[in-house]
Amino acid sequence: MALGKLFRTTAFKLALVYSLVFAAAAWIVVANVARNVRQVLEDQIAETVDADIRGLVDLYAQGGVRRVMEAVERRVKNPGSDIYLVTTFNGDPIVGNIAALPPAALDQSGLVETPYERPGDKAAVRRAMLRIYTMPGGFRLLVGQDIEEREKLRRVMGRSLTSSLGWLILIGAVGGLFVARRVLMRVDAMSDTSRSIMAGDLSRRLPTDGSGDELDRLAGNLNAMLGRIEALMKGVKEVSDNIAHDLRTPLTRLRNKAEAALSGASAPDEQRSALQEVIAESDELIRIFDALLLIARAESGAGPLMERLDAAAVARDVGELYDVSAEEQGGRLTVAVDDRLFVRANRELLAQALSNLVDNALKHGVAVPDGAPDLALEARREGRRIRLVVSDRGPGVPPEDRARVLERFVRLEQSRSQPGSGLGLSLVAAIARLLGGELKLEDNAPGLRAVLDLPAADDPTQSAMR
Repeated sequence: MALGKLFRTTAFKLALVYSLVFAAAAWIVVANVARNVRQVLEDQIAETVDADIRGLVDLYAQGGVRRVMEAVERRVKNPGSDIYLVTTFNGDPIVGNIAALPPAALDQSGLVETPYERPGDKAAVRRAMLRIYTMPGGFRLLVGQDIEEREKLRRVMGRSLTSSLGWLILIGAVGGLFVARRVLMRVDAMSDTSRSIMAGDLSRRLPTDGSGDELDRLAGNLNAMLGRIEALMKGVKEVSDNIAHDLRTPLTRLRNKAEAALSGASAPDEQRSALQEVIAESDELIRIFDALLLIARAESGAGPLMERLDAAAVARDVGELYDVSAEEQGGRLTVAVDDRLFVRANRELLAQALSNLVDNALKHGVAVPDGAPDLALEARREGRRIRLVVSDRGPGVPPEDRARVLERFVRLEQSRSQPGSGLGLSLVAAIARLLGGELKLEDNAPGLRAVLDLPAADDPTQSAMR
């Protein structure tokens, strides 16, 4: 894996930027700590120096300059003593442990930081913080402390900070390379899989490592999308195959009847009858294509405008429409509908779905001469759901086939003796999904229960009362 490729990755850049930001923050923190430590040391030195000066001033009040000089002489003899100096009014040293000072140091006021030399060590220039007190008679008293240890501490902290920041940046860069390499390996694996998918292998899926990180979640969502795309493409292929298979027969029948009308029919009545059959076959083909178009629109979400409507009224209208048809086929349609079942839907689509369910039950479910209702249309509320149920007492659908019959052009009756195209239940399922619900096929013992389960909408009259 090329090093330059790693350097160009977003993971490495982010890791390096984070290291630099962290290094800058660490530098600010350490610098602030060093400044505070220096301030604390300066305050301690100032307190010590001021206390020393006050003691010497008290001695001056008791015995004059000589008493002060005697005290300073005793103190400078102690090892590791502070800095003391007594000078004349013109700056000539009298007694103390300072060999030399800058000329301007004696003229400054307050706590002063200045270089100085000790007696017997003129080659080493040290630094001290001192305060100058002018005594009566013009004599000057200098009291201070050596700050060489503080300077050593500052230099040590500076070197530590510099080396720590260097190590921090180095470790951050190495860590960035490690992270970038891992991320790049996963991205390359995803890219390789993507190229295979683009080449046509829709069964491939992006690799995941089970960590649950953002790349894993992204790969999981993309895999779900690929699964949906694969299912859609498979559905398109199956639909194309089914269209080619199921429409070949009616088209062939249509052509044969048209050919017979041209070649074999001589009487006007025969020709008229042949043309009527051709028109009937054409109408059936148009209905099939209309159903396919409606399914495609419903599954794409491009359905008509939805509104709040009473599903109970739609169910009653469908029941009245098919009541006569049920009697003509020797069965009975029982309608049991509750009041005020509001859903958000399109009236035509909802009526189409219920009509398809009742029509399917009429074709396959009228069978029992025992006085019990052959067909039943029910509509009721269950919590926040509206359930529209069409049940029959026919042979029903085996459990293993209930998902398959919702697909396009699927007909369990292989003989094709009953009219139909195998699109009725598929259309109802597509409409149910468009309306935010689902179509469930259940056992009616005997027969089939087709349940159109939809989310309930608020009752507008109850909303107005509230």
